[in-house]
Amino acid sequence: MRRLSAQHSAPTRPGRAALTREAFWFVMIGAASTVAQALLYWVLRHWSPPILANFASLLAVTVLNTEANRRLTFRGSAVRVLQAHLAAGGLFVLAYVVTSGAVLLFRHYRPTASPAAETLVLVPSFALVTLVRFTVLRMVVFRRRHR
Repeated sequence: MRRLSAQHSAPTRPGRAALTREAFWFVMIGAASTVAQALLYWVLRHWSPPILANFASLLAVTVLNTEANRRLTFRGSAVRVLQAHLAAGGLFVLAYVVTSGAVLLFRHYRPTASPAAETLVLVPSFALVTLVRFTVLRMVVFRRRHR
């Protein structure tokens, strides 16, 4: 019986190892993307309204984030470049709605807030969106088909 149960547990190890590797790369890429987006938003916000600065920073970082995740986090996936970026486009819309809502709500209550304060409000929104991105990318876009 022990041999049988050992055989049944063996196939789950590669799945766990893959999830650990994917989670590691996603956290690294997500952290770098959050920092990049916050900095880009803060810089753009000095010349642009919040909605436009958020759109531009989110668009630039989403393209880079998707490509980094395609190459590092979900490497070996059969998903093509265009397919991955189109799927990320749907996630972009969700991210834009969530982050714009956060900054607009903050501006409603603090209309004279500085771009730095707005950026600090956006960081948790970026983090929340990142968790949703990982889940959707892993389960839908880059899911591994079992043979």
